[in-house]
Amino acid sequence: MSTEQTSRLDRVDRSILRLLQQDGRASIRSVAERVHVSRANAYARIARMVEDGIIRGFTARIDHERAGQGASAYITLKIVQNSWRTVREQLLALPGVAHIALVGGEFDVLLLVHTADNHALRELVLGQIQGIPQVLATQTLLVFEETDQVPPV
Repeated sequence: MSTEQTSRLDRVDRSILRLLQQDGRASIRSVAERVHVSRANAYARIARMVEDGIIRGFTARIDHERAGQGASAYITLKIVQNSWRTVREQLLALPGVAHIALVGGEFDVLLLVHTADNHALRELVLGQIQGIPQVLATQTLLVFEETDQVPPV
């Protein structure tokens, strides 16, 4: 998102984004009432933000444990220099991968995964991720508890 797009978001737009982050299934009527604009205005604002790529989509927030994915972990990876695109494609093909980020610092990639149990997590890390030739090292950080927080917009 460009600086120009960011500056075009006013208080109402930010309120709409916050509401949709909390409940992506909220009706236009409900959103309009809660931000004190007409339904037509709310619809037009949401449509503009979708068209501008500010809203990239609408998703469901999953309770991973109830969905049979009782083990979650953040995995850090050190990778061969200039291999990001290749590694990213291989990571995207793995089961349970929820988020991949290229980062700066002590490691190169931060990966969030959800698996059925610790056995499946072990297989994912030791068998599949460490089996990628460009992965030099990994570190696994087990998630004991998660809390979803809708960030302020």
